[in-house]
Amino acid sequence: MTAVSVPISPSAVVPDLAQLIEDHQATVWRYVRYLGADSTEADDLVQETFLAVHRSDFVYESARQAASYLRTTARNRLLILRRQQRREPSQVELEAADAVWAEMVGDGPVDPYLEALDHCLETLEGRARRALDLHYTDRRSRVEIATELEMKPEGVKSLLRRIRELLRDCIERKIKS
Repeated sequence: MTAVSVPISPSAVVPDLAQLIEDHQATVWRYVRYLGADSTEADDLVQETFLAVHRSDFVYESARQAASYLRTTARNRLLILRRQQRREPSQVELEAADAVWAEMVGDGPVDPYLEALDHCLETLEGRARRALDLHYTDRRSRVEIATELEMKPEGVKSLLRRIRELLRDCIERKIKS
């Protein structure tokens, strides 16, 4: 695959399209979801966004610049979709949503909520950590998790719910500090 652009300096690392996708895909997906796309639309919009960037004369300068460019491209793709659906959103609403997003997340690819989540996950140990890993990393069912952790499936359901609540509270505390 060809590189997306040319480096600014000889020491600059310019990602190819695959790296650009890896670095920004989740943030672009969350952004279009935030703007009102359902999950299926978001999947399609993210794919269209990266295809549009690949076909454009986009020149990578920095992660911040790339994030801003991708966000603008994704927003435009959402507007095109809404026009095709004859459900054009209010420009004022989109601009307000974009302003809130920029204030909360900014243009960088790093999401403060994800950073907080990483920190909070590091505090989990034992059965709680194992249950999360089995559920989210290994994609195991509650029944399979229950068997491995010697629990009942309803107990696994309750455990995962309590862990998510703990993580949410931890993330909120971390973001506020």
